[in-house]
Amino acid sequence: MAVLPFRPTPFFENKSRAFWNLQFVGWAGAMVLRSIQGISNGQSASYIILMLIVGITGFSISLVLSVIYRQLINRPPLFTWGATAGVLAVAVGIYALIEAWVVGLYFSDRENTLTQLVLLYLFFDFSLLGAWTGLYYAINFFLQVEEQADRLERLELQATSAQLAMLRYQLNPHFLFNTLNSISTLVLLKQTEPANAMLTRLSGFLRHTLISEPGGKVTVAQEVETLKLYLDIERMRFEERLRTEFDVSEEAAKACLPSLLLQPLIENAIKYAVSQQEEGARITLSAQLVGQKLRIVVSDTGPGLQSPQTRASLPAVLTGEPVSTGVGLANIRDRLAQAYGEDHLFEIRTPDDGGFTVIIEIPHETASQGGELAASPTAPADPSATLPDNVESLAAHRATGS
Repeated sequence: MAVLPFRPTPFFENKSRAFWNLQFVGWAGAMVLRSIQGISNGQSASYIILMLIVGITGFSISLVLSVIYRQLINRPPLFTWGATAGVLAVAVGIYALIEAWVVGLYFSDRENTLTQLVLLYLFFDFSLLGAWTGLYYAINFFLQVEEQADRLERLELQATSAQLAMLRYQLNPHFLFNTLNSISTLVLLKQTEPANAMLTRLSGFLRHTLISEPGGKVTVAQEVETLKLYLDIERMRFEERLRTEFDVSEEAAKACLPSLLLQPLIENAIKYAVSQQEEGARITLSAQLVGQKLRIVVSDTGPGLQSPQTRASLPAVLTGEPVSTGVGLANIRDRLAQAYGEDHLFEIRTPDDGGFTVIIEIPHETASQGGELAASPTAPADPSATLPDNVESLAAHRATGS
């Protein structure tokens, strides 16, 4: 049997309605209790009318108090509590005087004077209005604290979104410059098909980069598809020097991670591994589920710490200082901290015999848990197009990796 979703509405979501509900329930409850007490002590049913008059009187006085307290609650504390004490004393006196007069009329056969009845009811009315005053201030102070907490939470979310957007929209000008320069060279050499293929790949990659949400998540399969689009662009510069291998399990392919989280790792491997060696390098990406964690490993067969550039940039990454390229390992570390707090692993391994490995572990989330996913990147129109071997200027780009 299907159950309709139920989402309870917070009681104080509508403050005005909550106030009136509490007013009616509170004063009605006080009137009923006093009526039951009187009848149990031998009073007639008409005693209920007396308590109804007394309850309406208290209800009306509390309305006046609410208007006054609303003006006092945001004043300096000394003024607020001093003025409240004075107003409460006056209200209690008026309430006791009215109640004593009404009771004196009801029990006209008794010999109690008005003054005696006022003194008799002062303590009871003070307890009643004092409790009402305490609840009024307590509830309103609570609502103010909740409102401030909500405002602070919204500001923190805005700050986090701004931070994610800043990290997410960092594109490496070096990569974009090289790609556009390669396209320009192809156009000058009238190699229209390879130029069109590279433009198509670049267009698809940038479109996916710019339209996806800064804090959005994608599946590992979508992330790998985007990486392959990026690698197709770079492979047109490096050709056989750039070798790739993907090992993604079926379960891990459905897991979610922040969009374009792995692109800087691949870019880092191309810059410090492929371009630094004449024979190029192999870049390997694996994704597996380890318990309740998604483990992603990106490694390359480059020189590792043997490269002066890598050796220079690594301490900055480990100490939290900005990486010279502006997009790299520090970017990923910051995005993981923003998205998962302390619940993640970011580990760098650099064997002495060369190579560079980055291990990332994040909580396993599926598409239903990770929210709305970004769209998949657009596939290139002509993925088979490659550069001609006799393009000397592009060969120079491949040799220098610039």
